[in-house]
Amino acid sequence: MSALWVVVPAHQEAARIGDTLKALAAQRDRDFHLVVVDNASEDDTAEIARAFAERAPFPVHVLDERDKGVGCAVDTGFRYAIGRGATLLARTDADCLPRPGWTAAARAALHGGAGLVCGRIDARRDEHGPLGRAVFRTLVATAAFFGRIRPAHRRRHGYLAPYRMHAGNNMAITARLYEAVGGMPRRPSPTDRLFLNRVRRHTTAITHARDMVVENSTRRLRAYGIVGTARWYLDKGPGRHGEDPR
Repeated sequence: MSALWVVVPAHQEAARIGDTLKALAAQRDRDFHLVVVDNASEDDTAEIARAFAERAPFPVHVLDERDKGVGCAVDTGFRYAIGRGATLLARTDADCLPRPGWTAAARAALHGGAGLVCGRIDARRDEHGPLGRAVFRTLVATAAFFGRIRPAHRRRHGYLAPYRMHAGNNMAITARLYEAVGGMPRRPSPTDRLFLNRVRRHTTAITHARDMVVENSTRRLRAYGIVGTARWYLDKGPGRHGEDPR
């Protein structure tokens, strides 16, 4: 059985999950199990995943998580994988497109001694033109900068490693470390920063892999606008918007 399992949480993603599944099927390293966690969807998300499972080039498991919240879905998927022998875990989201070398880069980084791997995110090319993608990259870079200088993230608060930009839709972690830090917070978004800080209090083995690339949906940018998206990435909340732009 493969030691690497990929988890994809999904809520109301019938319009997008098909492209995510195709991107995973196009990976150069396909020696992994895929877990799709349907998080209380009322559309055909689970049915699309099950249909994909019949022809997928790797084993696919479709779970049903009724407790709403991306943290609940991710934790359920990771713990399901660990219970079936996974030692390496990776995650992307059901509106994202991992590039073909994504799983290979995740595996290489974890085998190279990393406990947590933070990949690189870019905007999906099918959702915005060059200007929209440039705005997205600027927002991500700004969020990463403020995350590094934010007083609450300084090492004097008990952190063993410096702050790194951590996107939950592009991460990999060892099963041992995941269990050691207590797993993903079982709550709605945002969870990424909380989880990263759990890991930072436990280990210095956190790396950034630039060749582990996921194209991220920019629908939050369309739904929130530039100012609202900046608030979100700077951990100021969604303002007058809901947390879920779907």
